[in-house]
Amino acid sequence: MKKVKTRYLCFAMLSLFILLTVVLGIINAVNFTMAAQDADFITQTIADRKGYLNEQQKLNGNKHKDKKNTETSDTPQKNESSDNNAGMTQFGESEGFGPMGPGSPETSNSLRYFTYIFYRDGHSEKAAFQISAVDEEEAEQWARSLVNETTGWTRGTYRYRVFEYKHRTYVTIIDQGRELLPSYRILIISVCGELAGLAISFLVLSIIGNRLFRPLEEADRKQKSFIANVENKFKVPLTVISASMEIIEKEKGADDYTTAVNRQVKKMGVLVKDLGTLAIFDESDLNKTTLDLTHAVNTVLERKCDEFTKQDITLSVQTEESIELDGDEDVFEKIIDELCENALHYAKTHACFELFKEKDRIILRASNDTDLPNGEYERVFDRFTKMKNADDSDGAGLGLSYVKNTVKAHDGRVSAKVENGEFIVTLAL
Repeated sequence: MKKVKTRYLCFAMLSLFILLTVVLGIINAVNFTMAAQDADFITQTIADRKGYLNEQQKLNGNKHKDKKNTETSDTPQKNESSDNNAGMTQFGESEGFGPMGPGSPETSNSLRYFTYIFYRDGHSEKAAFQISAVDEEEAEQWARSLVNETTGWTRGTYRYRVFEYKHRTYVTIIDQGRELLPSYRILIISVCGELAGLAISFLVLSIIGNRLFRPLEEADRKQKSFIANVENKFKVPLTVISASMEIIEKEKGADDYTTAVNRQVKKMGVLVKDLGTLAIFDESDLNKTTLDLTHAVNTVLERKCDEFTKQDITLSVQTEESIELDGDEDVFEKIIDELCENALHYAKTHACFELFKEKDRIILRASNDTDLPNGEYERVFDRFTKMKNADDSDGAGLGLSYVKNTVKAHDGRVSAKVENGEFIVTLAL
């Protein structure tokens, strides 16, 4: 039950982690994508204006102004001012988010960027320079390093665009650090929120799990107690019946009735023993030590050898020397004993047991000839499951279920199949 509770907690936490990661990942991905689209909108606007954002930031257009032109009548000055305002208004109203976003009229004056023009003969000149984080020399070298690119991020928070116009290459780089700051804050908050959410969820799921599994644990405890009592209660009458039949057979001799009673008593005894062993098994009761599995296999098979001989079953054993593992020796002897009983019940002429190492695993394989068709038979490890050729056997279908549970308790895997007329049980430890 403890293992089930642990699995419940692990799967619940894993599901929650995946859900939070996917949801927050999508939110942050959309957030950064929108930030990139906003930056691309600005760089595209600069590209459309051939390297500058508005007329006031156009460097080349203001180099050779005549003083007389600046001292003319008020009318031209108004026209120039209106032209500049028109340019800024056009940028603010062209698209974007009105008073917010990249299309805001304030972007024209607050944007930190520079644009350099590179000619075919190799020389360059600046078209616009409105940034304080770098000087003109560094900006020129930075822009030159991006001449062969198209658009993207550089130095983390700078967005660039490269475009051609009249056989000239324009490189525009804008600083989006201030705009990306909220996105990075959201990312940090998302990660911290996810970790906090997982921690809180772990505590809540632990409390819920304890309350949820408490009735199941109590029911499991009562079930084991009941089966233990039933086992003890059945043993006494079965022993009395068996002893009485022995006395009757000695006095009056064996007949069909006494034989039938003895057979049913034996069958009931096996059922009670298997059911008690399987139901009362608890992983916490394992006494794990370093054991010699080769010795355990050989010991049990030597003890069972006479039974195989009596039934005219040829027993073949192939084991590697000194294979050790951490496990409960009594439990492993019981596992091997159950595999032997399975072979004694269903083998026709021969049975084979193999123990060997394969890479980092220990393989214990038990096989015997059978009349079943080829295929996988994983259901044989379920309680009270018997194969087609086991209808007349005394077993209750609990032996291999015990094998599966105890192997899993030792962090191993068990599988079964029928191949070329052989029923094969493989334990990977």
